[in-house]
Amino acid sequence: MGLQFTCYTFDDLTKEQLYDIMQLRQEVFIVEQNCPYLDADGKDQLSHHLCGFNDNGEILAYTRLLPQGVSYSDYCSIGRVVTSPSIRGTGAGLELMTQSIVYCKRLFLNQKIKISAQCYLDKFYKNLGFHSIGESYLEDDIPHQAMIYAEGSE
Repeated sequence: MGLQFTCYTFDDLTKEQLYDIMQLRQEVFIVEQNCPYLDADGKDQLSHHLCGFNDNGEILAYTRLLPQGVSYSDYCSIGRVVTSPSIRGTGAGLELMTQSIVYCKRLFLNQKIKISAQCYLDKFYKNLGFHSIGESYLEDDIPHQAMIYAEGSE
């Protein structure tokens, strides 16, 4: 796909970048997936924000990288994984998650990563080196499963 990735702390995001991130998250998670939930959950300020930009400077891919203790007591986490509908099927999701893992390793010193993954993406995440733990569960009426990535599991 050829996106350019940059990782920001919350304080380093410009107002326009934060707006674009929230707009993309709402477009996909709330409108497209018809899932009303409180997206602004108080974790953004504690997280790093990985943005994938196209050549025009638009944010078309995004993840929120959370340190240990924010979402899970024993794991860092990758959340709010989203790509714009305009780039789906181009490999951008794989590129986004690959970069997210790289940044987590760098930021959080090779801690194990835990995600809450939509079940239909099981194979996608397993191909990246994640493995399922526990039973599936409903999160905002969408089937999810907890998955762990550990160094050397890829």
